[in-house]
Amino acid sequence: MPSFEITPIGTVRNDRTDIQHSDNWGAVRSTIVVDERFGEACLQGLEEFSHVEVVFVFDRFPDGGDHSEPRPYRGRADLPPMGVFAGRGPRRPNRIGVTCCRIESVHGRELTVVGLDAVSGTPIIDLKPVLKEFVPANIRQPDWVSGMMSDYFRP
Repeated sequence: MPSFEITPIGTVRNDRTDIQHSDNWGAVRSTIVVDERFGEACLQGLEEFSHVEVVFVFDRFPDGGDHSEPRPYRGRADLPPMGVFAGRGPRRPNRIGVTCCRIESVHGRELTVVGLDAVSGTPIIDLKPVLKEFVPANIRQPDWVSGMMSDYFRP
């Protein structure tokens, strides 16, 4: 397959720097600073939305190596092995993360969100407003996922 290059559009600023601390993102307030090449009005209109999808790169994680074998979810032996595309963690082929965050404020090229699970300095690839029409109504997931994720977005 051909490869492609992506240039970040901005960077995350927050108080989280430890990539190993992977829970309690619910109250994390992050400011995404969009690069000046997009101009001061690049976020105009986004303040009308309650949520934004933030697409970012897990740039501080090493390449996960061989992705052909299922591994226990989040590295926990008490959870079932899952294929690389059945998880949302950073150890993935292109290390791309996506999180739906609540918009707190928009000022020029600065977007402040709550609940972004990315550490300070993380490169942002794209931002997309959340539209009701794009959110599925009937989500299904294994029963064990809710228990495993119970602390992830806890404040």
